[in-house]
Amino acid sequence: MPGTSTDLTRLRVAITAFFAVDGFLFAGWVVRIPAIKEQTGASASALGLALLGVSAGAVLTMTMTGRLCRRYGSHQVTVACAVLLSLSVALPPHTHSVLALGAVLLIFGAAYGGINVAFNSAAVDLVTALRRPIMPSFHAAFSLGGMVGAGLGGLVAGALSPTRHLAGLAVIGLLVTAVAGRTLLRHNPPTTAPTTHQTPHRLTGRTRGLVIVFGMIALCTAYGEGAMADWGALHLEEDLGASSGTAALGYSCFALAMTIGRLSGTALLERLGHGRTVIAGGATASAGMLLGSFAPSLWAALLGFAVTGLGLANLFPVAVERAGTLAGPSGVATASTFGYGGMLLGPPAIGFMADWFSLSVALTSVAVLAAIATLIGVATRRTATR
Repeated sequence: MPGTSTDLTRLRVAITAFFAVDGFLFAGWVVRIPAIKEQTGASASALGLALLGVSAGAVLTMTMTGRLCRRYGSHQVTVACAVLLSLSVALPPHTHSVLALGAVLLIFGAAYGGINVAFNSAAVDLVTALRRPIMPSFHAAFSLGGMVGAGLGGLVAGALSPTRHLAGLAVIGLLVTAVAGRTLLRHNPPTTAPTTHQTPHRLTGRTRGLVIVFGMIALCTAYGEGAMADWGALHLEEDLGASSGTAALGYSCFALAMTIGRLSGTALLERLGHGRTVIAGGATASAGMLLGSFAPSLWAALLGFAVTGLGLANLFPVAVERAGTLAGPSGVATASTFGYGGMLLGPPAIGFMADWFSLSVALTSVAVLAAIATLIGVATRRTATR
């Protein structure tokens, strides 16, 4: 059982590594979406339905993953899902139809959703043991991994085929899992985790209601993150004439801004509290996405993407942390399911809106949901901070 400061530090490093590799693999996939779209000959709406596989796979496995974490332990489930995620990221370039792409993305999404519940549950236990709001630092690692993955994807887009690129990412993912997984498997979660982790079924109606509130904030946030990942590069290419390499900068700017916001998230939460952090973040993200959607130039759009990332940075970590503190892995699973329900809604919704109107107009839905998260933060400011 980890109890010493050294043990907790090692666990923090290992969990951070899994957050980082998750973001790295996911970003490596999303920057190759334009190439996969061309390879499969998919329209915007058909691609949206295929991308639905990622979110559908995630949502379908999240509740089950919460149960698996309670039965086998969040550390063991994290390692198992990391292996599956690393292997499945190499599959999309081997597809040549929208149906096949959707099928392999369902597997990728199942692994992605599973590891998110598992390592967030492990992180909540560690946050409780350390008694500091360090959850944003883990999500900063995810964003940093995303930034590196997107940047690398932009650099190799013209030199490596998607098949070789994503196969390389799979190897990196397996290597990180082998190294960091040893620490997780050697240590059980900290014993100072709250009692709700052991008795998640003993929840009051008010507690369930608060978990759902945090889930709604996660939904609004994940919708925006998914939209930026799936459609940001296409917006820059199709609407502003950017090259594939330059378009990859859009997600890089977004991920960098999220990283900066999350690295400062602990200090922000200690100063403002959870409620005011949600309100400020939602309002900032809404303004940033309006700029990113309608900017007349590439650099203005990149600025808008960065502001959006800064605003969204701490909303999802706050939602998951508070839900997990209240209800253990079940709370993490519930908030995550709501969150990736937003990702489930996002790809097809934006795809169809892009066909009906334009991709620029479709992306304003991100601003609308960020504004809704702000209103939820205002309405629950006093009751949802503890």
